[in-house]
Amino acid sequence: MSFFIGIASVIVPIIMYILQHYWRMLRLLFNSIALLSFLIFGNIAAYSILKVIKDKTVFMTTIHSVFLNVYFLLTGAYIGVYILYQVLFLILKERSKSKRLSPK
Repeated sequence: MSFFIGIASVIVPIIMYILQHYWRMLRLLFNSIALLSFLIFGNIAAYSILKVIKDKTVFMTTIHSVFLNVYFLLTGAYIGVYILYQVLFLILKERSKSKRLSPK
């Protein structure tokens, strides 16, 4: 399973980059999903921390129950893949820019 996760974290951002290269509308879709994921992920994390503080159950195991939340895991996974996609996008954009500026 960890092998699959490792391979997917490399392949999915590459596929996202290729798809957005051919269909520009997907760039807006990927960014919109990321915005929604950041909001959901952040709100779930904030609510979990608030609940721990409010209940005065400040134990290491109490806060880890957030990892049982499917939405937290799904949005976190998308955020991770999205960040890798954005870094790949930035690297390739900078690479193409430096090729245009380099003397021949």
